[in-house]
Formats: sequence, C-alpha cells, structure tokens
Amino acid sequence: MQVAIISDIHGNRHAFEAVLADVGRTSATAIWCLGDVVGYGADPNDCCRLARANTALCLAGNHDLAVTGDLDLGEFSTGAALAARWTQEVIADDHRDWLKSLSPSGEAEGVGLYHASPRDPVWEYVLSALLAELCLDAQAERVCLVGHSHVALAFERPEGEPATGAARRDGDAADLSAGEWIVNPGSVGQPRDGDPRAAWLLLDTTAWTAQWRRTEYDIAGAAASIRAARLPDSLAERLEYGQ
Repeated sequence: MQVAIISDIHGNRHAFEAVLADVGRTSATAIWCLGDVVGYGADPNDCCRLARANTALCLAGNHDLAVTGDLDLGEFSTGAALAARWTQEVIADDHRDWLKSLSPSGEAEGVGLYHASPRDPVWEYVLSALLAELCLDAQAERVCLVGHSHVALAFERPEGEPATGAARRDGDAADLSAGEWIVNPGSVGQPRDGDPRAAWLLLDTTAWTAQWRRTEYDIAGAAASIRAARLPDSLAERLEYGQ
C-alpha cells in the first residue's frame, strides 16, 4: 500500500492544496496526517475542510489541542499562543468538534503513528540519536512515523547497533525493510530545515520504502493571508526561509 504522509499543516491552505495536488500525481491510495492541521497559518477552516475530505487518518497535534482548549496556552510561545487564540475565534464549531475527536497517536498497516514521539505523543521533539534511541525502546512497532519538529528526517537502529539518523532532502529514499525506524515527513505548512517548500513523504507499506518529497507553493500568498489576519509578522516572514 502506498500512502502519502503529511504533518504540521498549520493552517497554511496554499501549501496544503499544492501538496494534495502533488500527491494526486502519485500512486498513493491514502493520506495519513500526523497532526497540527491548524496553528500558525491564517486558513484553519480551509485546512480542516481539506483534511476531513482527503485524509484517511488524522492525528491531533499540540496546536490542534490548544485550539480545542485541551492544552493551556501558557505552554506555548508568544506567537503560537496568539495564533491559537485567533484560531479559536474564527474556527467553525464543527471543525473544532472534529479536532477534539482526534488522538495524538494511532496505528495503521503495522506502522506506529505519533504526532510528537512514542514516549510523548504531544510534546517531545525527536531531533537527536539519543532521543531516538529512547523512543525506539518505547515504541511497540518496528516502524513509527512522527511529526512535530517540522524537520524531514529519519533515525534507524539496525539489530544490535545504536541508533543513527540524519535530515532528509527532496528525493531522498530509505529502505525500511530491516531494523527499527523513526521517520519524520517534515512540515507541509512551516518547514524548519532551510527548504521553504512544503514537505511530505511517500511510504510503501508493502515494499517498506520511503521517499521524501518537496512541493513548491505560493509562499507569498500564504504570507499575505497571515498579515491580513493581523497575526505576528514573524509567522509570515519565516515561510520564505524555511525556518
């Protein structure tokens, strides 16, 4: 089964629509979302609508849980908290109810799914081999997918060896057929690895392969929407730099 893996859309309709179009040009038969449908961007209702219509499975991210009131906004940065409060004001009731129905973890096709990590599905950033080692010890599945960090990467632990990992770029591929893995598709709506293009992953659960993808989108349009909503200008500026 070929599945498109997306994460961290963050209310960026321009990026989400571009990725959906790109996925449609592949042989993927389903889309799984690892959470944060809403967040820093200015189109939360559109992104919820698109996610509900196009994903076979969707997790809750920490920003989704902030908007539903399940997390205290005091735990977020100033910009993230301002965006969450604004989103709470504009999001439709049915989309809020849908977000509230989601869980930050799950499983499908033998793959563990976590917004953040197997140890802490809501908050932990898996960005080092040490943390990956601890998470690999904790996860029940051989292959797990995580989001949250906004960085496309993978950590591998062959049998009897320590975990190693690295960031992944457009077109990079991995053979997941042996060993234990933690794989991050990167962020659709706010990449933080220096590449401003929307990030996603094509996963084959039969051949156990993964390929990282990047998609061009209207960054200027997304930034203009953020500024029109009077959200912090930094949320618009960072899109251009992939940071």
